[in-house]
Amino acid sequence: MNAKKLLAAFGVAAILSSTTATTAYAYANTDAYPSPEADERSDRENDLYEEGTDAIDEEQWERALKAYAKVVEMKGSKADGAIYWSAYALKKLGRRAEARKTVDALKKAYPSSKWLDDANALDLELRQASGENVAPERVADEDLKMIAINSLMHSDPEKAFPLLEKIVRGKSDKKIRERALFILSQSSSARAQTLLAEIARGNANPDMQRDAIRYLGMTGNANARKLLGDMYSSAATNSVKKEILRAYMISGDRTNVVNAARNEKDPDLRSEAIRTLGIMGGRTELASMYGTETNKGVREDIIQALFLAGDSTRIGELARGEKDPELRMEAIQKLGLMGKSTAPTLMSIYGTDSNIDVKEAVIQGLFLQGNARALIDLAKKETNRQLKREALQKLSLMNDDEALNYMLTLLNE
Repeated sequence: MNAKKLLAAFGVAAILSSTTATTAYAYANTDAYPSPEADERSDRENDLYEEGTDAIDEEQWERALKAYAKVVEMKGSKADGAIYWSAYALKKLGRRAEARKTVDALKKAYPSSKWLDDANALDLELRQASGENVAPERVADEDLKMIAINSLMHSDPEKAFPLLEKIVRGKSDKKIRERALFILSQSSSARAQTLLAEIARGNANPDMQRDAIRYLGMTGNANARKLLGDMYSSAATNSVKKEILRAYMISGDRTNVVNAARNEKDPDLRSEAIRTLGIMGGRTELASMYGTETNKGVREDIIQALFLAGDSTRIGELARGEKDPELRMEAIQKLGLMGKSTAPTLMSIYGTDSNIDVKEAVIQGLFLQGNARALIDLAKKETNRQLKREALQKLSLMNDDEALNYMLTLLNE
């Protein structure tokens, strides 16, 4: 099938001639027909384009081609986008030759289209997928060069490595260097991993150290974890150690986080490790640490971490039995922030504890969880004027119909 017939199958044959292309481009960029008919046509174009987009999202490539073909035929403002997505759909269908011809048609018909960068990237991918050897060093555009290098990294890592190393160690735009570093991190090549480790230590390119540490965490293998552990022991700054703690979290390395939470001498770093352990869901380890910890500030950090871990059971136990009044209030507040599922625990504490401060903390906790029903129940039964007033004050601040109706009832008594 010749090119015109091929492209006619999805409605772009008409744009192949330069005369028609010029007309289409002019039509797409003018308001020469500001009439009801033009508005209707524009709405129709938008609907068809959206239909094509939905089909792309749902990976219904043939359906997308049909919708975009109609958009192209209309020669409106979305024709260039429709041509690009037609090429994309053809690629997904494995029809690479047709896809490349469609990209060429887009370049000829719409030389100033905003879709040209995407089209060039797609063309490069199509060429590589077709077995064409695209030398990255001969690609001028940096973004396209990264696509070529990424492909080469999969097919010939040893050849791609020097190109990536040159970019990472060089003066390219930071965005390009970050992409090169990411490609390196995805490689199992010993040379790539060695360079990644060098950057993570801050020896090769200090401004990329943070990204390299994060990528080591994403790698998650035993070698990466050991390297991170060695780096943590020797790191000179807290900022680097905090990045390593986050990398531990990414890799799921709870053992090293627990070690830092238990043994770190720097209070700021220890607090960071405890919070990280909470995010990782280390409920058992945190509860064990709380039982042996004597420092009040660290205990407060552990309560916060238990909150992050969603451990309402352990926090409920502390809200009932913690001897330190301030820590107990902290636990009650966290119960309030954990949602209405903790209301029975809070109501139980309120009913069994005679301490006014504790009762007020429970009222605050119920307010924090927006629990108007529980506050109304307390207000109805409470005989202490101070506590009743506290509950009513909180109800008055709530944007809740039940609370409003109760307050109006009181006013009418």
